[in-house]
Amino acid sequence: MKVEHLVQHFRKDEQPFIEQVIGWQREVEDRYAPKLTDFLDPRQRFIVEAVIRQSGDLHIQAKGLFDEAERQRVMIAPSYYVPEIEDFQLKMMTIQYPSKFVQLKHPDVLGALLSLGMDRSKFGDIRVAENTVQFVIAAEVADYVRANLTSVGKIKVHVEEVTSDVYLHMEEEWVESSTTVSSMRLDVVLATILNISRQKSQSLVTAGRVKVNWTVREQVAFELQEGDILSVRGFGRFKVVMTEGRTKKDKIRLQIGKLEQKQ
Repeated sequence: MKVEHLVQHFRKDEQPFIEQVIGWQREVEDRYAPKLTDFLDPRQRFIVEAVIRQSGDLHIQAKGLFDEAERQRVMIAPSYYVPEIEDFQLKMMTIQYPSKFVQLKHPDVLGALLSLGMDRSKFGDIRVAENTVQFVIAAEVADYVRANLTSVGKIKVHVEEVTSDVYLHMEEEWVESSTTVSSMRLDVVLATILNISRQKSQSLVTAGRVKVNWTVREQVAFELQEGDILSVRGFGRFKVVMTEGRTKKDKIRLQIGKLEQKQ
């Protein structure tokens, strides 16, 4: 399999990850034993699939415990190997806190976990409901988190493992709409879908408030492609579903998804 052949389908800065995946593939082929990754976002899993698909002898499975989990651990394995859920080494944790007086939010929990000095790849999705917080974590760091995550901000908390299979559900769905843009530049598309000025969209980008496929992008002229997911701090999450040709005035027809709360 030629790395060059694969790389041309992806962005240049994704090349190091592609090479890492090829390394995992070789490891599985050489040892003829499965390889479990840390938590990967959907874009990374898409790249893993693209690489592993080139090999007829391997297959992949991914698990993140939650339904429709965004971040999942991936098992790359020889075709004979059928992994059990235990092989993914996942733990579901919950945070006990005085929810009568205060409401924890997703960024609070994410910040508290990162402040323990752990890499983001060691934990999966975080879901927050009215009085409940659940998050998925790699089994190898579960004891460390249980012992050290004693506060979120100024709020004292207690972390426990969830022993039942009652997990929080996703309360969001993609709502699609059509628009037109003059180009696929990040600042142009943002200004259109957020209904703000080009200047404002550029300042969002340069301030590091915009992620494309879970990576902060600070170049206003960054070119978007079909399938890209945009997260804009303060505005929500959007998906470039597809481009549908051009209008008579040579504008690009765009199908956009916005992540919204289920009705």
